[in-house]
Amino acid sequence: MSEVINVAELFGRNVFNETVMRERLPKSVFKKLKKTIEDGAELDPSIADVVAHAMKDWAIERGATHYTHWFQPLTGITAEKHDSFISAPAADGKVIMEFSGKELVKGEPDASSFPSGGLRATFEARGYTAWDCTSPAFLREDAIGVTLCIPTAFCSYTGEALDKKTPLLRSMEAVDEQALRILKLFGNTTSKRVTPSVGAEQEYFLVDHDKYLQRKDLIYAGRTLFGAMPPKGQELEDHYFGSIRERIAAYMKEVNEELWKLGVPAKTQHNEVAPAQHELAPIFEQANVAVDHNQLVMETLKKVAGRHGLNCLLHEKPFAGVNGSGKHNNWSLTTDDGINLLNPGETPHENIQFLLVLSCILKAVDNHADLLRESAADVGNDHRLGANEAPPAIISVFIGEQLEDVVDQLCSTGEATRSKAGGTLKTGVRTLPDLFKDATDRNRTSPFAFTGNKFEFRMVGSSDSISSPNVVLNTIAAEALKEAADILEKADDFDTAVHDMIKEQLCAHRRIIFNGNGYSEAWVEEAERRGLPNLKSMVEAIPALTSDASVKMFEEFKVFTKAELESRVEIEYEAYSKAINIEAKTMIDMAGKQIIPSAVKYASLLADSLGKVKAACPAADTSVQEELLIEVSAHLSDMKVALAGLTDAAEKCAAIEGNKEQATAYHDEVVPAMAALRAPADKLEMMVDKELWPMPSYGDLIFEV
Repeated sequence: MSEVINVAELFGRNVFNETVMRERLPKSVFKKLKKTIEDGAELDPSIADVVAHAMKDWAIERGATHYTHWFQPLTGITAEKHDSFISAPAADGKVIMEFSGKELVKGEPDASSFPSGGLRATFEARGYTAWDCTSPAFLREDAIGVTLCIPTAFCSYTGEALDKKTPLLRSMEAVDEQALRILKLFGNTTSKRVTPSVGAEQEYFLVDHDKYLQRKDLIYAGRTLFGAMPPKGQELEDHYFGSIRERIAAYMKEVNEELWKLGVPAKTQHNEVAPAQHELAPIFEQANVAVDHNQLVMETLKKVAGRHGLNCLLHEKPFAGVNGSGKHNNWSLTTDDGINLLNPGETPHENIQFLLVLSCILKAVDNHADLLRESAADVGNDHRLGANEAPPAIISVFIGEQLEDVVDQLCSTGEATRSKAGGTLKTGVRTLPDLFKDATDRNRTSPFAFTGNKFEFRMVGSSDSISSPNVVLNTIAAEALKEAADILEKADDFDTAVHDMIKEQLCAHRRIIFNGNGYSEAWVEEAERRGLPNLKSMVEAIPALTSDASVKMFEEFKVFTKAELESRVEIEYEAYSKAINIEAKTMIDMAGKQIIPSAVKYASLLADSLGKVKAACPAADTSVQEELLIEVSAHLSDMKVALAGLTDAAEKCAAIEGNKEQATAYHDEVVPAMAALRAPADKLEMMVDKELWPMPSYGDLIFEV
C-alpha cells in the first residue's frame, strides 16, 4: 500500500506564500507587501531588505543553498542563474549567509545570449530581471539541492521586454483598467480590480526511456520523423479515460506531490485519446501565476519522468496518425470581490452587463482573428491544427444554443425576451437520479468556445508557453471594452445606448459565431464565404504580429512597442527555420545511416534466400521472394532519390538570407521534401524484418510503457 498523503499539509509547502509571509514578516511590512500584491503597485524599496532577509531565513531553514531569478526568455522555456547565499567569509573563518533587498528585486543575466530579434546586439550584454512579487517565490528540490526561485520579468538595458512575462503583466493592467470602466457604468463601485483568470489543461505523452534513446528523431526533434502505424492505434477509443496503468499511476502520483508542494493546484488527471497520452488540469489562477505554474507543470512532467524510466513528450505531434497534444487555455475575467464578468446567470437575455462583455469579446476576436491564431502558432502545432483532433486553423467562436438564440432574437427583433433553459435529463433508470441538464452542449471542434462562464481557447500547443495567447486575449478584450466605455460614458441615456451597442456589435460580428462541426470541409468553404482568415501554418500566421491593427492596438495599451513586435517576428521566423533544419538533418542522418543500410541488408537476405532456393530446387516457385525483393528495391530507390532531394533542399534553404524568406523556403520546399522521404521509409518498415529495423516502432513506443 502506498504512503498516505495529506494534501492539505503538502500543498504550498515549498512556497513563500501569504501564510509564510504573515508568520515571518513584521506586521507593517506584511501589510505593505500584501497591498503591493493586491493593488499591483510598485514595491516600496524600504521593505525590500526585510522581505529578502525573511525569505532567505525561510529558504535556508528548508535546506536552500542558492537562489535564482527564474524568468521566461523568448526561447519559450525558463532560464535561471544560481547564486549561493554565501557572502564574504567572516574574520573567524566561518561563512556569512546574506541576501539583500537589491538581490531580491533585481538581477543581471547576460541579455545578448538570449533571442532578442535585433533588440540587442551581440556586444550589448546587459539585461535586468525584476521580481514579480504577485507570483510567489518557491523552493525547488532536485539533484542540485534546494534552490530559492524568484519569479521575475526580463528586460533589456534600454527597457524593451525580452521575455514572456513583461508583456503579460502589461496586458493584465490594460484589461483591468478598461473592465473597471465598464463595471462603473453599471454602478459597481466596490470592485477594485479585474483580473484575467486562466486554467491551462496540459496534454503529454509518456514513452519508455530506453526506447526513447534508440530514436534520434525523438532526441533531436521531439517527434518521430519516421514511423508506420501499428495494427492498432486509437480507433477503439479504449485508452480515453481508461484505467491508469500502475507504472503511469506511480508517475502521476509523484508529479502531483511535486506540484502541490510548489503550490500548483493540479486537480484532474486521466488517460487521453491516444495510447500513451495523458492530461493534467489545474484549478484557475491569476493569469501570470497560471503562466508560471504551467511552466512548472511542464518542467515537473519531464523531470519526474526520468525518475520512473520514462520520457515525457510535450511535442504537439510526436506520432503521425494518432492524436497530438494541445493545451486548452481557459480564460475569464473576475473581480477582486468574486464577480465573474463571463457568468451569464440563469437568464442571460436579462443580464445586460454580461451581454455587453460578450459582444465586446466577439468583436475583439473577429477584429483580431489573425492575431489570436498567431498567438498559438508554433512549429509543432502545424501538424496538429485542423487534423480532425484539434480545432481548425480558422478562428471561430462557439457560444452554444442558448446564447445563439439570444443573439438571434436581438439581431432579428432588437429585443431578447427569453433564454433557453437546460431542463432535466431523464436517464430512464429508476435507481438513477434525474440530472440537471446544461442549457447548451459543448463543442470540441471549436477553437474558441464559451463553456458556461469562461472561454476555452483550444488552439494552444502542448509545448508552448501560454503567455502569448493570454497577452493577446487580454489586449484585444481591453481594446473592445475601451471602445465601448468611450461611447457609453458620454451617452445621455445609458440604458438605450448600451442596448443599441449590444445589438450593433452582435450583428456586426455575428460571422465569427459558429456552433457546428469545425472539422468538416463544408465549414472551410463557409468560413471563406464569411471572410474569416484561414492561416494554415506558422509561417503564414507570423505577419499578424506587425499588421497595422496589431501595432496600433499594442502600442495604445503599452503592451508592446513596434520594435518589440518586430523583434518577435524575427525570432519566430528564425525559430521555425532552425526547427525544420534540425528535423531535416535528423531525417538525413537516420535515412542514410540507419534505415537504408537496414533495408539493404534485408534485400541482401532476400537475394541470398532466392539464390539458395533456386540452387536447391530449380523448379520451386520463388515469385514471393522475387516480388519482395523488387518491392524493397523500389522503395530503396525512392528513398535514395528523396534523400538527395531533401539534402539539396536543406542546403539551399540554409544559405538563404532574410528570416522571412528562409522560413518560407523551409515551409514550401523542405517540409514537402521531408514528407517525400518519409513515405517510402514507412513502407519499408512494414516489410523489413523487425530484428533488422534499426529503431523501436510506433507499437513499441506507445503500447510498451
